[in-house]
Amino acid sequence: MVEATLALVLLGMAAAGVLLPFVGGISVQTEGMHRTLAAKLANDLLEQVVAAPYDSVVATYNYTEPQGQLKDASGTIFTDPMYADFSRNVTCVNVYVEQQGDEEPPCFFIFATVQVYYKGAQIATVNRLISEG
Repeated sequence: MVEATLALVLLGMAAAGVLLPFVGGISVQTEGMHRTLAAKLANDLLEQVVAAPYDSVVATYNYTEPQGQLKDASGTIFTDPMYADFSRNVTCVNVYVEQQGDEEPPCFFIFATVQVYYKGAQIATVNRLISEG
């Protein structure tokens, strides 16, 4: 009986040693999938900002989409469960960039930032400087 118990304990330890790397690999793969989806969500929203009329960007694109309430380009909420734990924040501000020479006119841009969160933790940020025309 003692030998059987000892053999069972040793077999359990060996099995744990074999299975632990697989469990770690699954968690890394899942995190990578979340980061990839977050980057896509950030890029999609930033493309909407860039495609909008320049004069309306700052007034239109300063908002937060709460967790599970992400919208596609047509304004429809994503219903797929894989989007349920994501949220997004977009901010657009006017910025002035000073020119090197005095003879050049000043340049005004919009600095757009999209941040994507997964279960409240920020996992992707995309920034872009947008010019008129």
